[in-house]
Amino acid sequence: MLHLQSTTTLHNGVEMPRFGLGVFQVEDGEEVYNSVKWALEHGYKSIDTAAIYRNEEGVGRAIKDSGIPRDELFITSKLWNSDQGYEEAFQAYQASLDKLGLDYLDLYLIHWPVPKQNKYKESWKAMEELYNDGKIRAIGVSNFKEHHLDDLLQEAAITPMVNQVEYHPHLQQKSLHEYCKQHNIQLEAWSPLKQGELLNDPTLIEIAERHGKSTAQVILRWDLQQEVITIPKSVKQHRIHENADIFDFELTNEEIKQIEAMNKDERVGSDPDEMNKY
Repeated sequence: MLHLQSTTTLHNGVEMPRFGLGVFQVEDGEEVYNSVKWALEHGYKSIDTAAIYRNEEGVGRAIKDSGIPRDELFITSKLWNSDQGYEEAFQAYQASLDKLGLDYLDLYLIHWPVPKQNKYKESWKAMEELYNDGKIRAIGVSNFKEHHLDDLLQEAAITPMVNQVEYHPHLQQKSLHEYCKQHNIQLEAWSPLKQGELLNDPTLIEIAERHGKSTAQVILRWDLQQEVITIPKSVKQHRIHENADIFDFELTNEEIKQIEAMNKDERVGSDPDEMNKY
């Protein structure tokens, strides 16, 4: 039986929680502090932040104040586009670590491939070194399509352990998911609720009513049943609790087929081939 602390084993043997809290667009200071505090108090073990979110300090403060032993938590941050490159990646990693007040990260991701810049292979070399030096327990990428991964793998000594991408019923990325499975790369969903756009979908409402659950809970449960790690964001305590209440029901094969039929290849975020913000 899956539960809130359930993990999946990454290809290097590290156990990563299948469910966590994302803090994209959560303001630094009290807002992010409270979100992380409430999540940890409720039993969440995984927190996902990024340099560009500009809230690593608040996340770190909440982690410290929780009193939870460091080795019981799984903390992710990401290398921003303007920090890509070999030397730059080392500096950016240390800056994130200092802001978080931690000695190591559990997972560090290249945030975007930024094809126009074309520095992700240099960044990856630095991340491989940090990993080999024991400063990161797992390394991965975010928003990489198959062709970005193909390009990276031509020179990489280490295959990414994780690829975090936009993933929800309207953007199911099946070929990418299959590619990641073939290469033992764990897929992780950001924006699993499509920034709230899916919460009033009639198909999801019907499935939710059948189980006595919310549409958000149905989507998050679907993620888990697709073997995709999911990190919904919320700044409301009751919603942080509700999002995690998905371990007492299971979607049927028929319901999964209904959700699969919702795919539109429709993004709410940038297309990784066109994302060139530095």
